[in-house]
Amino acid sequence: MGGMDLRCHAWRHPRPRDVAGRCIGRTDVAVDPRKARRLARRIHRHALREVAQGQAAPGLIAQGLIAPGQPTPRVVCCSPLRRCRDVTRHLRRLGWRVVVDAALLEADFGHWDGRAWADIPRHEVDAWVADFADHAPGGGESLRQVLARAAAWTPPEPGATVVAHAGWMLARQWWRLHGAAAIPSAGQWPSAPRYGSRWRGL
Repeated sequence: MGGMDLRCHAWRHPRPRDVAGRCIGRTDVAVDPRKARRLARRIHRHALREVAQGQAAPGLIAQGLIAPGQPTPRVVCCSPLRRCRDVTRHLRRLGWRVVVDAALLEADFGHWDGRAWADIPRHEVDAWVADFADHAPGGGESLRQVLARAAAWTPPEPGATVVAHAGWMLARQWWRLHGAAAIPSAGQWPSAPRYGSRWRGL
């Protein structure tokens, strides 16, 4: 396995229901079933199109793991939360193998989780912003811990797809670009990916 490129391609889950103005991390919110089904079909069509165009997992072909024209391994990983699992449930019906992994969970916001941002005391938010790397918001998980968790995760096989959360995707991307030692300030932290968007090579 040495030398393999074990990057993954991540899709952010659909927009959850009833989350406007709320701090959402591990809170297990639902998504519209139609949106989950639509995203699953997009992911499936995208995989088929890449195979047809010969663009699927060029690293796998270079490493001799699959032959040109052979379908990309249909493995999709997700966190245990419904907003990701509801998408992979439809992919399972389309023939994908689903791997549920707690390492892909969204950041843990502790007792903030699920609350309206307006109800979280300002001094608590200020303390988090002032020590963005190591302060655990709501007593949950610090950014340093999220980055370490995202960096340590390994796909079950090359070319795996992930249905993911914004916090995990941002942490994984930051680690890919900057390494584990570079911890951003609040002002350096990038914006979240759009719901349903795809990021390659995480």
